[in-house]
Amino acid sequence: MKYPKTKKQREGAEPKIQYGALPWRLGKALEVMLVSSRETRRWVIPKGWPMKGRKPHAAAAIEALQEGGLLGKIDKEPIGAYQYPKRLKNGAVLLCRVEVFPLRVARQRKSWPEKRQRVTKWFPRAEAALRVHEPELSHLIMTFDKLSAKHARKPSPIGA
Repeated sequence: MKYPKTKKQREGAEPKIQYGALPWRLGKALEVMLVSSRETRRWVIPKGWPMKGRKPHAAAAIEALQEGGLLGKIDKEPIGAYQYPKRLKNGAVLLCRVEVFPLRVARQRKSWPEKRQRVTKWFPRAEAALRVHEPELSHLIMTFDKLSAKHARKPSPIGA
């Protein structure tokens, strides 16, 4: 599928759904882990396509494990969503909508499937918001601090 060229055509295009995890922890302040994308090396959150037989929050948790080696407690409800244009290997661009689920990180594994393909790094919440390119994701990260009290329960490892 080619990305529509005109604004009118793009507005009619239905975005493809993805599920993402917003990995976070409380230290001296709220921190967010970002991972590098494989192709462009931009800072992003772990995300991916829906998985057959998995609920959206479970798919997001699996992506966090595969892309960042992250284990923790993921919320069942998203805190919001953002859209971005995904460039495919054939040059086509797909409009994607990512539903974002908070993941309170309990630990990071020493080894995970995409460890050699990505870099992971903890950032203070405000810096993480500046590092991502998508304005809607940046906004979700910036406003998440206000929601963190709701998500501050003790983390427990998830079974992926």
